Amino acid sequence: MPSVLLLGASSDIAAALARKFASAGHDIQLAARNVHRLEPLRADLSIRYGIRTTLLEFDARSFDRHTAFWAGLTDKPDITICVFGFLGDQTVAESDWAECRNILEVNYVGAVSILNIVANEYIALGKGAIVGISSVAGERGRKSNYLYGSAKAGFTAYLSGLRNRLFHHGRHVLTVNPGFVDTRMTEGLPLPPLLTATPEQVASAVFKAVEKKKNIIYVKWFWRWIMLIIKTIPESLFKKLDL
Repeated sequence: MPSVLLLGASSDIAAALARKFASAGHDIQLAARNVHRLEPLRADLSIRYGIRTTLLEFDARSFDRHTAFWAGLTDKPDITICVFGFLGDQTVAESDWAECRNILEVNYVGAVSILNIVANEYIALGKGAIVGISSVAGERGRKSNYLYGSAKAGFTAYLSGLRNRLFHHGRHVLTVNPGFVDTRMTEGLPLPPLLTATPEQVASAVFKAVEKKKNIIYVKWFWRWIMLIIKTIPESLFKKLDL
């Protein structure tokens, strides 16, 4: 059976992705910190869909352990999905380097660290696809979350370059740019219902995009046009907006 590795499997989006790919017959590898918390999900996937599900300890910020993590996988996944992320607190991070560093390292440095290893292996194996969950927040900096947004902007640029590189080796890289998503990470935020996706909607869009080998998708789809409008606002006006 084809297999999927979910890096950051404790998130709501990751759980939805696991169920979506498992329902199509994919074996699932769930990688996260404190992975024992995912035992109920592992058991449910295995029983409900009759697939093989494994739990793996993984920390996005333990950069020096990423090579050993990948080398320790008995079965290399056919698809690797980088789901982990950390929204953080923008106000705190503006004056607290620890918070700021955590935002930058989780959303960008950790992702690049592990995906470099995955990409090199996929080139050597002649198989494999990579999916990166980025964000529309990376398309233009706003005062409310420019630290998170800048990390996601870097991740989006990284995925673009990685896609360019891996294309010449016959490998696929998908960039996923969600807008608002109703998850534990955004709990308590005043999200507009019409603009907000569910984790299941993200998972369904990703599954279809992997099958069709799309390069970039937005969830919900209209965020592509919303961000296009936002990016065309002149900087002289944009800097005055309260966003």
